[in-house]
Amino acid sequence: MSPASPATSAQAATRPGAGHSLIALARQQLLSMDSSHALAPSGLTPWLWRSWQRCLAQGRHPAHKVEFEAVGPHALRHAQDRHQRLLQAARPVMTQLVAAVGAMRYFCLLTDAQGVALEVQGPVDHSDLRALAVGRVGVDLSERGVGTSAIGAALAELAPVWLHRQEHFFDDLRDYSCAGAPVFGPQGECLGMLDITGIDVPERPELMLLALRCARAIEDRLLRTLPHALLLRVNWPGGPLGQEGEGLMVFDAEGRLLGCNTVARQLVPRPLQAPGEDALLQSHELLALPWSHLIGHARQRPEAPLQLPLWSGLRLLALAQAGPLLQPPPVTASGAAHQGNSASTMARPVRTSELLLIQQAMQEAHGNVTVAARNLGLSRATLYRRLSSK
Repeated sequence: MSPASPATSAQAATRPGAGHSLIALARQQLLSMDSSHALAPSGLTPWLWRSWQRCLAQGRHPAHKVEFEAVGPHALRHAQDRHQRLLQAARPVMTQLVAAVGAMRYFCLLTDAQGVALEVQGPVDHSDLRALAVGRVGVDLSERGVGTSAIGAALAELAPVWLHRQEHFFDDLRDYSCAGAPVFGPQGECLGMLDITGIDVPERPELMLLALRCARAIEDRLLRTLPHALLLRVNWPGGPLGQEGEGLMVFDAEGRLLGCNTVARQLVPRPLQAPGEDALLQSHELLALPWSHLIGHARQRPEAPLQLPLWSGLRLLALAQAGPLLQPPPVTASGAAHQGNSASTMARPVRTSELLLIQQAMQEAHGNVTVAARNLGLSRATLYRRLSSK
């Protein structure tokens, strides 16, 4: 397992049995010579070696005490206020994550891009000082603060990691096991990371994949909160559409790309932009299809897959779905005469936006009415009424 690859034979070599000896030998090599430019020993994951080297370059030693310092109340409030949208997108995902790992005595944290904990959920044992040291908002869990950890490594490498006990740089952290994955924003910027931590727990390297999936779910929720006119769900032919694992792209009413998730950034190449240029890309710069065609498809056949050609010659499959900002098509003179100025006609844009939001919530909840109602702030009965009135 390396940050770029969930599982490799090299990572397997660092696991129980022979793995403990390998870690010990690597530590001896790190501390007994000038290892600032040395390559990782055979069998040791390169990202782990790089993290150790950075800690050593800062004048640290594994025996040094870790202080687990926290930022001040004002700085914490500022960080949480600045990341309100991220927190709102992450909290429901973290609740589901805790339901999956809490029985194994793991809890989860969300940090900002500097490694400061913004949210903590799960079974933090308040009688255990080791748990209280890391399981609290405001604590600095960056590599600068606590050395090698899943949090520091995921933020440094911008890739998912798994870290177990003696793989931590500092001796004080050798009771911890943790998995982490970075969380990226709509423009591809790193906003922070999602961490799963346990103390004196069995090794569970598969949690890295769970952390990655949950980080991607947070990204998708965050993207959907952007006011948009069109949601484009993309995948390779044969890949899933309308479910987890697809690419998401959102556009405004003028066809400008407001943001996309990690999968979409991998599927749809972006043209090179000049340094410092931050103008939003137009749909025609990314897709070999007129914007009017996408809008028409979203209005007329939102559930029908669409062939989506790229300028490279490759083709994707897509679902084009109207967003809350998409205005209904203009009414012709004959249509206006037929419809008149009734209250139902005047209320149609509002009703359309409401139904789109309900459909989006139902899709995110995988059809679970209770979860969708809670995310919308409605009662189950109210949501059933709205669904039946469609």
